Amino acid sequence: MRRTHPESQHTQHTVRRVPRSVDRALRKLASESRRSLNDVTREALARGAGVALEQLNDDLEGFFGSWVEDAEVERALDEQPHIDAELWK
Repeated sequence: MRRTHPESQHTQHTVRRVPRSVDRALRKLASESRRSLNDVTREALARGAGVALEQLNDDLEGFFGSWVEDAEVERALDEQPHIDAELWK
């Protein structure tokens, strides 16, 4: 089954009956490279298909420097309960 996510235009696949040797190799690579199994599998699929893997922007870099002062937001934050330092001792 495949689903297309409109916001990213990426397709989701479910792969069944993956040979144990392939599963072990992918998991080992993910562990050694400290990356997710999903990332390693996507890279292997792209490499096997002979296509370049699109770079996903899954970080928060786009938010750096984007904050703007907003009096209404500041008021709402000030109204939030404050942490009682005595409760954390």
